[in-house]
Amino acid sequence: MTGLNFEGRIAVISGGCGGIGRAVRERLVAGGAKVLVWDVADEADERVDLTDETAVDEAMARLLARHGRIDVLVNAAGITGPTVNIEQYSLADWRRVLDVNLTSTFLCCKAAITPMRQQNGGRIVNLASIAGKEGNASMTGYSAAKAGVIALTKSLGKELAGTEIRVNAIAPAVIATDLVKQMTEEAYRNVLAKIPLGRAGLPKEVAALVAWLASDECSFSTGAVFDLSGGRATY
Repeated sequence: MTGLNFEGRIAVISGGCGGIGRAVRERLVAGGAKVLVWDVADEADERVDLTDETAVDEAMARLLARHGRIDVLVNAAGITGPTVNIEQYSLADWRRVLDVNLTSTFLCCKAAITPMRQQNGGRIVNLASIAGKEGNASMTGYSAAKAGVIALTKSLGKELAGTEIRVNAIAPAVIATDLVKQMTEEAYRNVLAKIPLGRAGLPKEVAALVAWLASDECSFSTGAVFDLSGGRATY
């Protein structure tokens, strides 16, 4: 997959300042893409509150004014939220986890699809999680949000099947990024123990799959969820 060509492509990575986002950016840039990162972090190309519809729409308007198109959208924003039993899970934490993981994906997809329809082409890759398929104990908000990302992806794949836009998702198991620092040591051990390969995934391994899904070579897959779980997934 090292030869994937993204020359002349305009790509946005939402939540792209994390470990996975940085690896995806490097991979797409290496293929020739112009990549812009939207995030609330200082190092982002544009500081965008991805949970705010106006902020996302304005960022997309600025992108189109400068570049005229968007070819690739990678939705990588995510937080794990608290690792507690549901009795201790506050409504505020629930809403925040769903907003960052699911609402941001919805808003960025919504903003990107209009110009993609106009150019009749584009690739959207959503970062879900194996937790969204299997559910992680004591991580109800995160699991529910990522399940929502999977359902959103499947819905959009069908909705856009009459176009040249492809929408797919990746469901990783635990990946070795700063995000795991939000988990308790016990929770990290538990999810790692479920992986037959016996290790966490690497950001570059996620980026390799993202790159293929974002390329023209991904032409017959849409509305699909690709496991990246080190053998954890059992179906």
